[in-house]
Amino acid sequence: MTANTGESAMTFRTFTKIAAVAALSIGLQACYAATGNGYGQSNINFGDDSSQWAYDYECDDPRFSGPGMATAGLSSANAYRDATDCRSAFNVGQVWLASSQNYNSGYDSYASSINFGDDSSAWSYDGECDDPRFYGPGMTTTPLLDEDRYRDATDCRRQHEAGRIALR
Repeated sequence: MTANTGESAMTFRTFTKIAAVAALSIGLQACYAATGNGYGQSNINFGDDSSQWAYDYECDDPRFSGPGMATAGLSSANAYRDATDCRSAFNVGQVWLASSQNYNSGYDSYASSINFGDDSSAWSYDGECDDPRFYGPGMTTTPLLDEDRYRDATDCRRQHEAGRIALR
């Protein structure tokens, strides 16, 4: 009977872990569905797929930047005309809007809702965002420290306004 009790305890622990992972997964999916993407920016107007470069698995809309962009031939004629490719790349973090002015009207309320914090980090005013809540090319290349959360406001705000970082 002792072996059976051990098996029951092991089964219960395994079941509890599986249930916790399932609940977390459902919660993350709900957040994703509520925001429209993993980054809380559902107000982006991606346009349509009328570009000759639509459906080529590269974002050709010059409003965006990042590793998911086409490497040559970007033209303002493709703005708002490569929706599927750009939305797909955006949703996996491979592109982001290159400038805050490229968001449609919902951007202002989104940007003003970000709490950038203060400038109490040892790395404040170095031109790079050191807050680990953000990602993008405007981030520091040194390891991010949890202690810098909300503590590099000026650098992060400037990088965000330039479209070089986004909130995770």
